[in-house]
Amino acid sequence: MVKRIVVWGTGFVGKLVIPEIVRHPLFELVGVGVSDPAKVGRDVGEICGIPEIGVTATDDVDALIALAPDALVHYGPTAAHAGDNIALMSRFLRAGIDVCSTAMTPWVWPGLKLNTPDLLTPITQACEDGGASCFTTGIDPGFANDLFPMTLMGVCAEVRKVRASELLDYTNYTGDYENEMGIGRDPDFQPVLKIPEVLIFAWGGTVPMIAHAAGIELDEITTTWDTWVTPNERTTAKGVIAPGQVAAVRFTINGIYRGETRIQLEHVNRIGRDAAPDWPAGTQDDVYRVDIEGTPSISQETAFHFTDGSGRDAATAGCLATGMRALNAVPAVNDLPPGWVTALDLPLIPGAGTIR
Repeated sequence: MVKRIVVWGTGFVGKLVIPEIVRHPLFELVGVGVSDPAKVGRDVGEICGIPEIGVTATDDVDALIALAPDALVHYGPTAAHAGDNIALMSRFLRAGIDVCSTAMTPWVWPGLKLNTPDLLTPITQACEDGGASCFTTGIDPGFANDLFPMTLMGVCAEVRKVRASELLDYTNYTGDYENEMGIGRDPDFQPVLKIPEVLIFAWGGTVPMIAHAAGIELDEITTTWDTWVTPNERTTAKGVIAPGQVAAVRFTINGIYRGETRIQLEHVNRIGRDAAPDWPAGTQDDVYRVDIEGTPSISQETAFHFTDGSGRDAATAGCLATGMRALNAVPAVNDLPPGWVTALDLPLIPGAGTIR
């Protein structure tokens, strides 16, 4: 059965996924919503760098709802814009339209204690009112930090520690890492994510999710934060990082159980593969790694890349995977009862229609 899709957002991820929807035999793109006035009225194909597709971008939410799609696939902004996201998604949910999103990463696990009622109650009520479901995924946090480790835990007799690591080179990354992570800043700069509550809120939802899946209650969630200062100048897609400035950060989010770290998210984000040479690195560029100390112990490394000759980098491939996880989840989310949906509620999603 072909699923009729409305996409909200033509930013980096949205522009990657929309051409794939157009080519997909099991999805039909019926509408695209944008918040940028400069994009309103333009053909979505033109916005995405492909031939015109006959779908015009709009900021008219009521018109998109009137299309009665099977789902809104939402590639909107992060939880920094929580109010706008909640207002938009609630309108679709109250109309009985399921939402699958990569935004609002604290919703990856609504049970995260830092999720306050003002973040949850409007969506909970909208789902009840419309009989619809809301699912949030993403690369981080998301399937690389929940689906991968929990799948591997399912073949273990005992897990003494599970760690999911993001090991990325940000040389070509154009997002905001200066204020968030302090990369490109002086070492005494205090980045936003260094604040434990902010870091856990933004990226830590998968830690209590894994604990819940394993049937334990964590004692607490802690964080660590380290920086590496470059001795030489480094050129990035955003400019130059001077000697003496931060060119790599490493942080962890730790699930403590019975006094020990049993579940851990680790992130190493560096400018150049030679930065912070003593810190963990993948065998390939931009990898997501799972390490389990247990019976048996397991190590798994996943790298996303393109082999189509397009020249697109590994980070772009990871962003496409982020978006496709939300899209490919639509049929399963449609089949679930109304309410919040997490990775623990979904069946295996093997990518129907991808082999063609």
